[in-house]
Amino acid sequence: MSIPVQSTKLQPDPGEFGIVLTGGGARAAYQVGFLRCLAHAMPEARIPIITGVSAGAINAAFLAAHPGALSEAVSDLYDLWSNLRAEKVFRTDPLSLGQSFVRWGMKLASGGRLTNGMIRSLVNAKPLHRLLSRSLSCVDGEIRGIARNLEDGRLRALALTGLDYATGQTVTWVQGQGIPMWERPHRRSCETRMTVDHVMASAALPLIFPAVRVGDSWYGDGGIRLAAPLSPALHLGATRILAISTRYERSREEAARPHIRGYPPPAQIIGQLLNSVFLDVLDQDVLRAKRFNELIHLLPREDRLGMNVVDVIVLRPSQDLGRLAAEYEPELPKTFRFLTRGLGTRETESPDFLSLLMFQPDYLKKLIEIGQADAYGMRDRLVRLVAGDQLEEAPTAAGSPATGPDGSSSVQATETSGDRKTS
Repeated sequence: MSIPVQSTKLQPDPGEFGIVLTGGGARAAYQVGFLRCLAHAMPEARIPIITGVSAGAINAAFLAAHPGALSEAVSDLYDLWSNLRAEKVFRTDPLSLGQSFVRWGMKLASGGRLTNGMIRSLVNAKPLHRLLSRSLSCVDGEIRGIARNLEDGRLRALALTGLDYATGQTVTWVQGQGIPMWERPHRRSCETRMTVDHVMASAALPLIFPAVRVGDSWYGDGGIRLAAPLSPALHLGATRILAISTRYERSREEAARPHIRGYPPPAQIIGQLLNSVFLDVLDQDVLRAKRFNELIHLLPREDRLGMNVVDVIVLRPSQDLGRLAAEYEPELPKTFRFLTRGLGTRETESPDFLSLLMFQPDYLKKLIEIGQADAYGMRDRLVRLVAGDQLEEAPTAAGSPATGPDGSSSVQATETSGDRKTS
């Protein structure tokens, strides 16, 4: 899908614009569609602050490490996602998948006694590790391109988030220049040099993908307990934020319509749990922050305790990506398809669980196409946000969160779903 727009040259102030890439497994391909729109509209744009969690960490690390212009980085990222298949993410051969399920069954049936070796996950994610090591041009595991872009001034900071399974703390790894670290209840930051293991840890869906060891701890998907997904970007100094959600916002009628009949199959239960863990928190964070920011705007500027207004736009799919996944389910590898059907993925009209693992080229290209069209529908606001131009004022509180001297965050966001906008 081509977008006939004029190129806009841009020289953004370092550290002002930030992008927040959320999770959603295979749904993260939707983010690539938005990035294609941005690259067409503003090929010389730079994104000085990049944060990612779960599958969004893959896209975040790729952008932060790429040596070329935004248009080149997005083109290469498109090639990566559009050619992705399940077997490039996890082992799909019958032996590997069969062993995992049999071992889980034996462990449950025997009270943990009749198993050979430790059971780490339902799938083996070594193919994804190899793919990312090549795609991110890692040297001894380290993503060297990030340091180069920091030295050249193309990047201010990259932040990826994971969950420390031992302590239950959410840990945000940060690679940047002159970035003060922070610590809050149940979450903290840690300065580091990013490796492929940081990316793998952030994207490790619980139980499905194995935990990843970083330092002395084992980590899993960073979206599990991340109650404030906008917070890392605010801590890194962003004053203009674009957050890309992979969750479709259902209408009242759609939300009230059941997607199953009778007792819910495991796939439906797992899908609802993963949605609440990975996809609902952004909406909650924006809503809480929006309410708080309305109060901030009632205060005279001199009484705001150093808090600054931050413009935020949220982009979300205009179509139900879970429902869409059902159309492409027959293209999955036979053994994996057999196992997912055993969990009841065909018994629900909108198999959200399946959409997280739908690493099939046709489905991924469709998500990219939807993301690009949705972004184009809000192109003018997008360009103004990235360029630093003022967004239109809302009737009560104009455009944005506030960050206080202690790093706390609040946000007034404009949520956008395709061409549907609500403040």
